Formats: sequence, structure tokens, C-alpha cells
Amino acid sequence: QVQLVESGGGLVQAGGSLKLSCAASGRTFSRCRMGWFRQAPGKEREFVAAISYRADSTYYTDSVKGRFTISRDNAKNTAYLQMNSLKPEDTAVYYCAAEDTRSSWTPTIPNEYDYWGQGTQVTVSS
Repeated sequence: QVQLVESGGGLVQAGGSLKLSCAASGRTFSRCRMGWFRQAPGKEREFVAAISYRADSTYYTDSVKGRFTISRDNAKNTAYLQMNSLKPEDTAVYYCAAEDTRSSWTPTIPNEYDYWGQGTQVTVSS
């Protein structure tokens, strides 16, 4: 089991920045692939970004490329999502997710992840 706790959400004006953190406990964090997803009211959960075990591969949805950066610190058992140039359409509940069981992995698909955090609200005002 992996327990995930997100933090860092809040209210920010358009153009501002936030940094989300996802603290992991339980199984070995360094063996987990990590992802960030978001869900806006009335919409399905969508992929935002993902990172491999050793942070040698990162993945982003097109709408956040160049604005968001995913990273991880395996010594601190924490994954991060740095969000810059925020837009009102980035408003959503952001979830981190972990995967540690598959030999292959499609980072954009929610069902590919085994563990989820409770989510943190990000609200971007115009």
C-alpha cells in the first residue's frame, strides 16, 4: 500500500504560480511511477503530468506543456507539480497517483495507477 497526501493548492490570480506536493508513505516511493490528474466540476478526471521512477522521463498533456513541471525527490518521498502562468481553465481538484505493479505503463490513463491521494483544490481567478 502507498498513502498519498497532496498539499499546496489554493486560490491564485491568472498568471500566478502554485507548487503542489504529494507526500508518499508505505511502499518504496522510488519504485513508484507518479502522475498528476485533475478534475473540474462536471468533467471527467484528466491527465496532467507523469514522471518515471528515476525522473528520466516526464509526460505532459498539451495544455500544460511549457507551464507545468513535474518533479520528484526520492529522498523525501515526495512528488511535485510546479504550475506557472496559471489560467482560469486550470481550476480543478488536483490528484496525485502512484503506480508500482506494472511492467509497462501508460501514464495518461487513470486506471494504470494503483493509489490516489485525496486531492487538493486549485482555483485560478480571472
